[in-house]
Amino acid sequence: MKETDTAYKIFQKAYEKQLEGKVDEAIDLYKTSISLCPTAEAHTFLGWAYSLNGEYREAISECILAIDLDPDYGNPYNDIGSYLISLDQYDEAITWLHKAIKAERYEPRHYPFFNIGRAYEMKGLWLEAREYYYKALDIKPGFEQARTAVIKLTSYMN
Repeated sequence: MKETDTAYKIFQKAYEKQLEGKVDEAIDLYKTSISLCPTAEAHTFLGWAYSLNGEYREAISECILAIDLDPDYGNPYNDIGSYLISLDQYDEAITWLHKAIKAERYEPRHYPFFNIGRAYEMKGLWLEAREYYYKALDIKPGFEQARTAVIKLTSYMN
């Protein structure tokens, strides 16, 4: 079996552990996968695991490594934006989230719009926030978090 195949199997196992709530085990497995074959996805998911432990700086560092490996992969841009929102760095978050929107290889596309809405909402810019929540809903009409956010902001503004 090639190292890339082994790395991918370990990556899948890490993801399973993460979904089971075994974040520390997932972190170790992601690191093993990366040691065999570094990929943008593995670094991004390792970052996500770090974020679940509240380790946002480590999460951001992993996403930067992911971007270095594949600048067209949009997920790490969105994730950095999300982590920066958690660190109350809204303007910097918005910059990263716009990069996610422009990324060639990115699914699900509605998340950066939603996260920009979150950043604007935290800044107290409710009209701008609502506009981005609507953009997220244009992309994914059934996106419940965005729909709820629009209703909440609309009620605040009335």
